[in-house]
Amino acid sequence: MTTPPHRRWVLHVDLDQFIAAVEVLRRPELRGKPVVVGGRGDPTERGVVSTASYEAREFGVGSGMPLRTAARKIPDAVFLPVDAEAYTEVSAVVMDTLRKMDAVVEVMGWDEAFLGVETEDPETFARAIQAAVLEATGLHCSVGIGDNKLRAKIATGFGKPQGIFRLTGANWFEVMGERDTRSLWGIGSKTAKKLAALGLNTVSELAAAADEDLATTFGPTMGPWYGRIGRGIDRSPVTADPWVARSHSRETTFQQNLDDWSAVTEEIRRLAVRVREDIVAENRPAVRVALKVRYAPFITRTTSKALPEPTFDVDIICDAAAALVDRFDHDREVRLLGVRLEMTPPTRTITTGLEGH
Repeated sequence: MTTPPHRRWVLHVDLDQFIAAVEVLRRPELRGKPVVVGGRGDPTERGVVSTASYEAREFGVGSGMPLRTAARKIPDAVFLPVDAEAYTEVSAVVMDTLRKMDAVVEVMGWDEAFLGVETEDPETFARAIQAAVLEATGLHCSVGIGDNKLRAKIATGFGKPQGIFRLTGANWFEVMGERDTRSLWGIGSKTAKKLAALGLNTVSELAAAADEDLATTFGPTMGPWYGRIGRGIDRSPVTADPWVARSHSRETTFQQNLDDWSAVTEEIRRLAVRVREDIVAENRPAVRVALKVRYAPFITRTTSKALPEPTFDVDIICDAAAALVDRFDHDREVRLLGVRLEMTPPTRTITTGLEGH
């Protein structure tokens, strides 16, 4: 009797409250307390929350929230500055631990990765991952099991914290069908509102929509793609190729609003110079420049423009960034500015791993 072949699975590993958890490991006395990490750790300054511990989240504090708002919600919370070097160091240990498993590992950031595995028992494999990560770092993680990356990613949310959940074609509509389209990976609130205007409020309604109708609203590429993710379809492979940035950006938050737009333009040029140094270090010229402006109190607008040709030329880049300033409302005060440069793609590499179903 022959042994049946192992089934191919995608597992999504997501470290629970990663940044806050690292801080608690370094400061055990913070365990069980509401911890908020962001900016320079001073809630009287302008800055946003990078992450919050589960104890802080119970009070409504979440990523992207202004630190001052978080302080109003939890006056006695522990506020800490972002320590990117420490998080990078711990993340590297986690990813090295995952690479020792019998799997293809695709790193997605500090705190998450996809694993392509062949096994008859993905839950046992997931528990082995959790145990290995905990032993190596003292950190807990949740694992989503899927027959493709989309389903594995969404499954992780059902397993948090410290849990395991399986989401496949067999139970996709049972689990997801009546949920809001915003529960899908890749659909944000703006897209969900556009879908709702078409009468598509749930995952099942989106899945049943005709591609032609979706294409009319969202275009021939994005429209059918939204329909596919409504059905849980994802054909992207799990690849061990290193993650490569498409762009680099720099931004700055002002402790006092800028109301002089000539000063805004000067700051944009300074930021553009710094980002240009980042892309030179990668030896990948800029192809598009984007500008981000956050008006006071907290309204953000962005715009971008393609460059005539790929370039490292500092004058061309700075002039293009400065020209975008004209697209914004000069009667508004500014609290944050950012410049992003999109780069030419890197030299093509060969991918390996599992394709989603």
